[in-house]
Amino acid sequence: MTARPGMLARGPWRPDQVDVRWRDEAYEPPAEIERLADEAVTDLRQRGSPAHDGMATRLAGWRADRGRLELELQPARWALRLVEDHAASSMTALCVVRAADGRWLAGRRADWVSTWANRWALGAGGAVDLGESPADTLGRELREEWQLEPERLTVEVLVVLPNGVAMLVGLATVPDACEPVPDAEHEQWAWWPADVDRWPAEADERLCLMARLLQAPTAPTGQDTPVPPRPQ
Repeated sequence: MTARPGMLARGPWRPDQVDVRWRDEAYEPPAEIERLADEAVTDLRQRGSPAHDGMATRLAGWRADRGRLELELQPARWALRLVEDHAASSMTALCVVRAADGRWLAGRRADWVSTWANRWALGAGGAVDLGESPADTLGRELREEWQLEPERLTVEVLVVLPNGVAMLVGLATVPDACEPVPDAEHEQWAWWPADVDRWPAEADERLCLMARLLQAPTAPTGQDTPVPPRPQ
């Protein structure tokens, strides 16, 4: 599957409304893309990142129909997501987090991470593990990165980013009084205001676009609308 950047399908769906089917055969990228992936992993390790290359997941196909989202997934090398503009629909998940009063959880990422180093990002995100449903990745990443359990979790949108990464975006609601505990990927954290227009200057415009998308009324699936949230 080769998809242009933009929105593929819009929910919301409950996690149990996301169905997954796996292809048996692993994805085999062109030799040049393999070479670029090797170089990207070497660069990460030289920066001191504990990057562990291995097998992860790519999006091979999808369908949104009758209130369900169906994903066809395929084993693929993790490092393909690092190849700029040729990420081969590598599958990632982003769990955006809001407090019950509407505030947004943001974290400043460490300098050694593979993407968006030293920049602020929303919520928790990461690669979809081999054999894992992307809907389950949302909750797993939230626990691993912030030690939080959501009161409510919805799957909101399936997008393809400009670099070729496919992303499933979820929205988690947590209690107002909860205390996030960040992992080593984050150097700082903050609750940003419910009103996106009041966000601090360090909020990238792409984060603002994502937040406004999640606040917008549900739209029909299959729209070709550019959506550039954080890559993972």
